[in-house]
Amino acid sequence: MSAGILVINAGSSSIKFSLYVRQGGGSLELSSRGQVEGIGVAPSFEAKSPDGALLAEQHWDKSTDRPSLLGHLVEWIESHLDGAELKAAGHRVVHGGRRFAAPMLIDDTVYSELERLIPLAPLHQPHNLAAIDALRKLHPKLAQVACFDTAFHRTHDALASGFALPRALIDEGVQRYGFHGLSYEYIAKRLRQLAPEVAKGRVVVCHLGSGASMCAIDNGRSVASTMGFTALDGLPMGTRPGQLDPGVILYLLQEKKMTAKEIETLLYHKSGLLGMSGVSNDMRVLMTSDDVHAREAVDYFVYRIGREIGSLAAAMNGIDALVFTAGIGERSTEIRARVVERAAWLGFAVDETANLSGEGLISPAGAKVSTWVIPTNEELMIADHTVEVMEARASALVT
Repeated sequence: MSAGILVINAGSSSIKFSLYVRQGGGSLELSSRGQVEGIGVAPSFEAKSPDGALLAEQHWDKSTDRPSLLGHLVEWIESHLDGAELKAAGHRVVHGGRRFAAPMLIDDTVYSELERLIPLAPLHQPHNLAAIDALRKLHPKLAQVACFDTAFHRTHDALASGFALPRALIDEGVQRYGFHGLSYEYIAKRLRQLAPEVAKGRVVVCHLGSGASMCAIDNGRSVASTMGFTALDGLPMGTRPGQLDPGVILYLLQEKKMTAKEIETLLYHKSGLLGMSGVSNDMRVLMTSDDVHAREAVDYFVYRIGREIGSLAAAMNGIDALVFTAGIGERSTEIRARVVERAAWLGFAVDETANLSGEGLISPAGAKVSTWVIPTNEELMIADHTVEVMEARASALVT
């Protein structure tokens, strides 16, 4: 019998899912994907086939709670397995802390450890865990696997992960963790398939979306990332500021008399491209706007990416390739062209025709360093990890 692997990415107002099916010991094939969105406002469910055809949709009253919505999702999935058996669920969990450097089968101990990490990812971790908890109650015998956005970066050395803070704070876990690790891990894997020699070199990957970060990967190993202790650091994002002088926080506390909660709301929901432009957090809207502040927000986004390319190249003592991925990185020819132009001093160049294609090698023949567009697939990475954990568990039970 074929096995079904459910992948869940739970956020504050949505639960995204992908269902993969594996025939025997073969590769995973996407069966369906979709989401429950508008949770708490106007919940709706939508499922699509791999080619984008609509398979199902439903709407509920805003009072319908998250467990009920997840229950509907699981019920729909189990009725559309086409003879497969649902074997496990893999979850994107934003923070794995110091302990979790690899995907883990979730038990009570693991769950409790992840709860303790909520203060490090307050806007993501609770929703990740809520989906795990709800699924445990709905389907208590279903194995669940946590896949961490921080795990890929656990290869950073002490210098790359450290802060110049009192040792007591460092010892309790105040350090740089890095995020978007599932995306970077997938890109490193895909690059080995597309260009093995390039993958062995020094690569900077730009994960550019509503949440944005960059990672230095040396021979497939993460050595530095723009995100740090939380997902606020580094590049400006849709509603998050990116790199910020800590003195700004002191100013907001002492001079503006803002509370910690007000500052959290400012930094997570009112800053970044939205705050700077006053127009939108959507790059597509900003790039078509005539508003001077909208253009300034786009310019700042490109400027910060250019600065971080130099910083990450320095962390690897050089650079051999640049990869664009995620929503903006995969779709915006203009942003890619402008970033490459800013990094021309490092030997980067872009082929205009190739850049329009939006995938694969986009640098011209003879360029000193190569530039790529590689679509990310965090869901497939989670499904792969879930299968690996389940196979390791089965092997352990046999031996």
